[in-house]
Amino acid sequence: MAHKPRSPKAEIKLGFDTEMITLRLEQIIPLRALTPNMGDSTKFKQIAASIKEVGVIEPPVVVQDTQTKSRYILLDGHLRIQALREIGEKEVACLISRDDESYTYNRHVNRLSTIQEHRMIVRAVERGVPEEKIARALSVDVHSIVRKRNLLKGICPEAAEMLKDKIVSSHVFPILRKMKPVRQVEIAGLMNDSGIYTHPYAQALLAATPRSQLVEPEVPKKIKGLDERQMARMEGEMASLQREYRLIEEHYGTDVLNLTIAKAYLATLLGNARIVRYLAQQHPEILTQFQKIAEMASLTMKSAPG
Repeated sequence: MAHKPRSPKAEIKLGFDTEMITLRLEQIIPLRALTPNMGDSTKFKQIAASIKEVGVIEPPVVVQDTQTKSRYILLDGHLRIQALREIGEKEVACLISRDDESYTYNRHVNRLSTIQEHRMIVRAVERGVPEEKIARALSVDVHSIVRKRNLLKGICPEAAEMLKDKIVSSHVFPILRKMKPVRQVEIAGLMNDSGIYTHPYAQALLAATPRSQLVEPEVPKKIKGLDERQMARMEGEMASLQREYRLIEEHYGTDVLNLTIAKAYLATLLGNARIVRYLAQQHPEILTQFQKIAEMASLTMKSAPG
């Protein structure tokens, strides 16, 4: 039985080494100097207080110096490193970046994802740090720490894995808990496909979820601004969209393969001056479209000739 061709996927490159490394502070070279009054800022004082209370929650990010292998360039975490120096620490666990461009790192990763924050709080609690102490260090209400600690209760591991590095609204997870694991995975996939991780979007997806896919199907879905009739219509529309999506997904690999072959063939044809001259004289509109296809930089729909 022939296997269906899989949709081509871009190679995924890890941005960091999978293991952290413990470095002495003198091995870490900052990319920028802190201003003299930075130590008086509220942000710096919060970071310093947090480190004193619970240690470094979010590890600094470094890249190995290409000239001196024993040194590491600091890409992110300048305030944390300075706070560690001021309280007399000698070393710190760091993430090793595979991208030595600090502007690239800062553009794409500017704060902890929701699930990473949850896991770090769980680790601190497991080490014996009281939740009140964590809340005091982070200047938040203790109930907020409790909610973040319990973030993944009722969330299936597959859905959590899909969302682990995304900035997801914390209000999304109570909505996911209302759905069965299979539906949670579908919702996580839809969020990743759209790049939308907001509470209103999760509510809309809940409204479009059939009762059979809810943990408590007998409990009416209560969505502000939507009645039962509107939610039933959304369920039908969502089911139709998902069928269409799966159909497109099944044929995507074959379609791209055919387009790749056609693109290469047209490029060969257009390398023949006689053919180009004939098309230019007899069928200029066809020549224009052939040239657009042959010159496509990408095989996505956005690059298709119009």
